[in-house]
Amino acid sequence: MNKPKLAYQSPSSSEAIVLIHGLGSAATAWKPIVPKLECKFKVITLDLPGHGNADRVDHKSLEPEVLAKLVFDLMDENGVEKFNLVGNSLGGWVALEMAAMKPDRVKSLVGLAPAGLWHNPATTRARYALSKVAADSFKNIAPQLLKSGLMRKIGFGPFTPNWANLDLEICVDAVQALGNCHGYYHTWDAMLHHRFDKTIPTSVPTTIIFGDSDWTLPIENSQERSLAPAHCKWIVLPVCGHAPMWDRPDEVVSEIFAAAGIS
Repeated sequence: MNKPKLAYQSPSSSEAIVLIHGLGSAATAWKPIVPKLECKFKVITLDLPGHGNADRVDHKSLEPEVLAKLVFDLMDENGVEKFNLVGNSLGGWVALEMAAMKPDRVKSLVGLAPAGLWHNPATTRARYALSKVAADSFKNIAPQLLKSGLMRKIGFGPFTPNWANLDLEICVDAVQALGNCHGYYHTWDAMLHHRFDKTIPTSVPTTIIFGDSDWTLPIENSQERSLAPAHCKWIVLPVCGHAPMWDRPDEVVSEIFAAAGIS
């Protein structure tokens, strides 16, 4: 079945915030900011189809717009009507689709290095991604392997300039999430030939955050500002890679609060 799976829901009765991870990742990617968000929100994390603990995917369509509908369905199943949204990479694209699809249900939106804002949609992908192949091979020994600074640099240096400061648990979680991701290639293929091209009304406060060292979605071809909502707040964080919630957690949380109108 192609369904996302609820990973975590804090017991708070505060207004909800839904966090959506990226391609090849999982709900565990949000660990650095969940405790900071819980002081103001009921935090909800999920695993997209074929990711984390969610079901394997079949060969049905999994374009970001479809994933957006599935996340809404998951919220319906859990009685969550209105919520704030945060998404990273593919999750950022899904969040954008959700805000365009049902803006009356989205109280605020923060996209962290969102995919889909590219000048020209990709038409092909590499048959095998080196990072995925490596994660498949080393996921079981990642806790031992990533204690080595050299191995951490090899694995995370292309992803963030702050690889040396990443928590070991975050690194291990990331490798295991990618290595166990059954829906990786299928979800990647579903993004081909597409980009975000919808309109989000001004009623949804929107913030887009990229890192100045995002080599996964570089500014040259993947940060087309004209595709983002015209009213959005556009931020570029210094010395920051593709996962701003890892590299700049305090600044990210501050911007999430600001978008939601929370002091």
